[in-house]
Order: sequence, then structure tokens, then C-alpha cells
Amino acid sequence: MGLNDAVHWSTDLGGGTRVALVQAGRFRSDAGALFGPVPRILWDRLATDEIDHDHRLLQALNCLLVETPAGRVLVETGIGERVSDKVRAMRAYEGTPIEPALRVAGFDPGSIDIVAMSHLHFDHAGGLLTADGARAFPRARIVAQRAEWDIALTDNSRIVASYDQPELRLVRDWGESGWADGEVEILPGVSVVPTGGHSAGHQAIVVRGGGPGGRTLAFFGDLCMRPWSANPRWVTAFDDFPLDSVDVKASLFARAADEHWIVTLSHEPLTPIGRLVADRDRFRFEVT
Repeated sequence: MGLNDAVHWSTDLGGGTRVALVQAGRFRSDAGALFGPVPRILWDRLATDEIDHDHRLLQALNCLLVETPAGRVLVETGIGERVSDKVRAMRAYEGTPIEPALRVAGFDPGSIDIVAMSHLHFDHAGGLLTADGARAFPRARIVAQRAEWDIALTDNSRIVASYDQPELRLVRDWGESGWADGEVEILPGVSVVPTGGHSAGHQAIVVRGGGPGGRTLAFFGDLCMRPWSANPRWVTAFDDFPLDSVDVKASLFARAADEHWIVTLSHEPLTPIGRLVADRDRFRFEVT
């Protein structure tokens, strides 16, 4: 990849496929919203050392670089550079956005072939453009589910609160060329898998290494934000379809546990890499 020690983690999956994690800054979200219907008495101890005076938790913007013999994929783009002072203050957004973060890590954003996003919420799709409005990844194809684009630009008031619609309209034509309808292998060994739940068109990204001993890595997006998300019943208030989240998490997480997939958490700032392990009728996240 030509990456240096600025990446937060990297590994070889086999068959010439490597992945690396780059954090594109951090922001804060309301703790109650992140835990949704889960009573505070159950989650309070998990957030004691992290919660701030405004009852917010620190959230990393975890992005993945995937290099295969067939090309390079970036998973997620973070909040990006085109953020108002009001939003920056409200979200306590700080750190280096994805485009300059990649350059610091020794990686040319112009070499990205595909940008795959779990969904189009502002904290996942905000880095598609640079501060001056240019494409941050000029030769890349954007891959998100058609259903996600359809819902992201509707006028439902809940939807408007989750998506930065003016920014998405600027990249809609760019994104249209990469619309996915269902499960698609976007490069050999790299697939997007529709999940729904968190949003109408939410998808997971699964990367499979080749050769003897090849390993599989899964990025479940915001179905698996933090370690406690391993419990399928623990969904967030941001999930538009929480019952769907519970169902799909149970099935996907079971497969990840049975097949020993590496799992990357979308917003975990300290320990984002691990595995899911079956635990009675649920799962737990174990750091590797």
C-alpha cells in the first residue's frame, strides 16, 4: 500500500489482499441516543470513563483501506472538511479528515478505485468532497445501495436530520454510476451485502483474502459501532428499522462468529478490531 506508521492498524488477509484502518477524526454523540432502548442501568458502567459534561460519548470515524490484486477500495469517508462551525462545535468534531489523513499515511487518494460506504449519513459520506468542492477521490466509483440513495434524498423530517442532503445532491450523479442493488462483488474478494436496519439501504462490506489460510474481514457499519453492539438486541435510537437491525445482526453475527471473521467497529476509538464470539443467545466482541 505504501502506507506508513500513521495507520492505526493493518493486516494481510492472504492472496495479496491487505487492509488498513485510518481514523478520519473523532466526534461526539448523545449517549442516550447511542444506546437507544437499552436502560441506562445496563449501559452506564460502559460509558463512565468516556461520557462528557453534555452526556456525549466519543466516536471515532473509522475508515478502511483495502488493497487487492484487482484494485484499491476505501470503506467510509467520515465527516470530511465541509463542516460548518456550528456543526463542528455541536459535534465536538476534531482531528484530520480522510483525504489529508490518507496523505499523512503515505497513500494517494487519487489511486482509489472504489469508495464503498455502509450508508450515506453525514458521518460516513461527508468526506467525498474536499474543502473546495472537488472530488476527494477523482478516479473512484462510489458504491452504495440504490435504496440508500432513494431514502437519503426524501423530505421525511427524520431523514433530513440524518443526512446532509445539500452535500449528497452535489455527488448524486457521481454516486449513481455505482449504485448497487443487493449483494455485489465490487472487486474480486470484496463484496457489499445489504442489511437494512440502521437505514433503508445500509450495507456491510466483506473482504475475503485468498490462498491457503486466507482470512475474512467484515465491516458491519453502524450495525456494529462499538463493542456493546455485539448484542443483537442493543440497537441505537438512530436505527430507522430497529427490528430489522435485531434480525440481521443475529444472522450476520452468527456467521462472523462461526467463521472467525475479523470485525472492524465503525465508531470505536480505542479497540476497533476484534472478533465476535457466541455468548448464550447473543454475542460479545473480543479484541484481538
